[in-house]
Parts: sequence; structure tokens; C-alpha cells
Amino acid sequence: MMKQEIYIENLKCGGCANTIINGLNALEEVENTEVDVEKSLVSFSTELTSLEVVKEKLSKLGYPEVGDKNTVLHKAKSFVSCAVGRVNKQ
Repeated sequence: MMKQEIYIENLKCGGCANTIINGLNALEEVENTEVDVEKSLVSFSTELTSLEVVKEKLSKLGYPEVGDKNTVLHKAKSFVSCAVGRVNKQ
């Protein structure tokens, strides 16, 4: 497993981080997801050589990679993900 990092858009709080951690850890190829809210940085372990699966999952949750399109839909999804993450926080 190799440690990877992705800087993302729309990260606001621990609720967002919780949603991202749960979403990425649900992928078979990803383990040990961590989120640095202050830096908008997601780090994780994976054996994937291409990170497109991870980037696509992040985008679907509302947190596209920095430099990718950050549409109104992404922003709306991130607000919903944030709220769900706060409710589901363990």
C-alpha cells in the first residue's frame, strides 16, 4: 500500500471529513483515510496506480480535487454531505 494525498474543494468541517472518511473507506482499494480540514487535504493508503476512482468518489460526494470543476452542484452536494456527516459522526 502506498500513501496518497489529494487537495480538495468545499471542505468545511468535521462533518465533511466524516463523510469523506466513510465514503473513501467504503472503496475496496482504499484504507486509512485521514482528512486535514485546515489544509483541505485527504490522505489515504491504496495500491491503485490511478487515483481516478478516488477522485470520482470525492467529486460525487461534493469535494472535487483542487483544479477540477467546482460547480454549484458540487457545492450543494458538499453541504448535504456535511450535514449527513455531522448526523452520522461516531
